[in-house]
Parts: sequence; C-alpha cells; structure tokens
Amino acid sequence: MKNQLEDKGPRILISRPDRIGDVVLSTPLPREIKIKYPKSFIAVLVRDYTKDIYLNNSNVDEIIIYKEDEPFLTLTKRLRKYDFTHSLILLPNEKINYAVFFSGIKKRIGVGHKFYQFVSNSKSVYRNKYIPLRHEADYCADEIRKLQVIPHSINPEIYLTESEKEEVNKIKLSLAPNGEKIIGINSTSGNSAPNLKPAEYSKLIKKLLNVDDIKIVITDLNPPAELIGIENISYINIENTLRSSILNFASLDILISASTGPMHIAAALKVKTISLFCPLPACSPELWGPKGNDSIILLPSNKYCGITCSGNPKDCNFEGNEGLNSDKIFNAVKQSLIK
Repeated sequence: MKNQLEDKGPRILISRPDRIGDVVLSTPLPREIKIKYPKSFIAVLVRDYTKDIYLNNSNVDEIIIYKEDEPFLTLTKRLRKYDFTHSLILLPNEKINYAVFFSGIKKRIGVGHKFYQFVSNSKSVYRNKYIPLRHEADYCADEIRKLQVIPHSINPEIYLTESEKEEVNKIKLSLAPNGEKIIGINSTSGNSAPNLKPAEYSKLIKKLLNVDDIKIVITDLNPPAELIGIENISYINIENTLRSSILNFASLDILISASTGPMHIAAALKVKTISLFCPLPACSPELWGPKGNDSIILLPSNKYCGITCSGNPKDCNFEGNEGLNSDKIFNAVKQSLIK
C-alpha cells in the first residue's frame, strides 16, 4: 500500500461535521498527510458554519459542506464524483459511514465500534475510554497512522492570506492605537465545559480596566446581558462571520476563556491563552487543552471536584472554596504580561 500511495497519491476524505473546536483540532491531519504524500488530494467534509476554519488552507484541495437534512443518496452521489480512495471519519456518523461505503471508497477508517461500522466492514481506531489519556488531536491522528503517516506535529493551524494578515494589523491598530496589549474575554462556552458566571467575568473586566496599557475586548458572538454596555471595552465579534471573527482573534495578545472553540482558534493562530479547565478526565486539559501556543491553564484544586462541585461539568461554575474566580484569572493575566 505504501508504494502505491506514494506513486499515485491517495484521494482522501476527512469527515468532521462537528463543533468549532473539534474541527480546529482536525487541521493537523491534511498537513501531515501532505508531508508524507505530497501528490495526495485531500477534501474535508464539514458543516457550513465551520468551513471558514479550513479556508485558504493550502493542504486542503476541496471543502465539502455536510448538510444535515440532505438525502442520503444525494450525499452519496456528491462523494462518488471525487473518486476518493480513502475516508477518515473522525466523528462517528451512521449516514456518512454508509455514504462513503456506497460511494465506492475502498479504504474506510472510523473511530469506535458501532454496529454500522461492522456491517460496512469499516476499519476502526479505538480510544479505550481515554486510558491512557491523550490529546483529542492525537486521537484524530490515529486515523492517519493507519495510512503509514507518522505525524511530525499535532499542533492545529489556521491559515491566513497575506491580505488577511494586513487586515489583522489594521484591526490591532484600530483597537490599540498606542500599542497597548489587547486582551480578549470570551465568556460563553455553549455549555460545552465548566465556566464562570457572567457576573464573575464582569468583576474581572473591572479589575483589568484599572491596568495601564491594555485594551479589553469581548469576543463572544452573543455576549451575556451582564457584559453588554460596559464603558471602554469593544465588542468585536457580534454578528460577525466566523472568518471575520478569526481575524479578530488573530489580533489579540491574550484570550481568556473556558475550554471552548474560541480557545482552539486562538491557539491555532498562535495567540496566547489563559484557559479555565476542569480536572475530570472528559474535560481535562490533557484531552482538550490548547496546542501549539503559549498558554496558561487554570484548574480548581484537587479538593474542589466531588466536594464543592457536584461532579457534573455542565453544572460547574467554579464557585466556592478552592475553585476559580476573577482574582485568580487577574493574577494569571499579570503573570502573562510580565513574561
């Protein structure tokens, strides 16, 4: 298989119709495949709202939009015309599994051991309930290892054109005309991870506004009511497209957030991050932490989980003894600015 792939170049479909952070963590795969197989054709299958993550990625030859309501046969016909040799399904999906099977893709790799994978004779990689715990990007890379690709790096990357880099410089100048450090705060997480209450972020903003030579921006698409209308801060992503938001994230010096998509975007752009995490295995920084950037991870104490916290990450707001609050984040900001 190795010689055939190297001589002719495989035609590979990477499927990740998932949330923003998950898609960002799939971006190392096309790059690493191209290093091993420079003649390869690589397409990604993603939802419309995440396609901008792969825009202008020189390692991706085609972005195919996955439509939830698209008839199965229509999807199958769309995939068949590409004459793919391999498919990598990073998120288990029965409809996509059967579509790649009936579209004639010979080599199909997925994750897990679903019945429909067994019926369609798909190959699988296994996570064994995260034991030992590795990063999500490394779990994704297990599928390209099946193609004899040993990744040099699993760091994600979002590619900006030269004109976009110029636009980022203009945004920096607009937000910080005197060269101030630009600190972004993303206060929402879509209930994907433990997070502070908006009132605690409001306390943090008030503390930061008293620091010289910094500018504060809110990066949420829909900021909570408690953070609307605060004087001397900017709201840079309201009603923005994802690609425009990416350029705004690239203009930051630091992003403060919970474990969420904007954190992964910032990391992929090599923006410094200060991130709030839960030590529970399914939410831990070992699994979901930022990759490839300068980062500070904040965790509650070991005593917090199971004593103060209920143990349900979706209900956790880090309140109480041994948890996280505006003071601890503020101290992390000061530490980061000193570096």
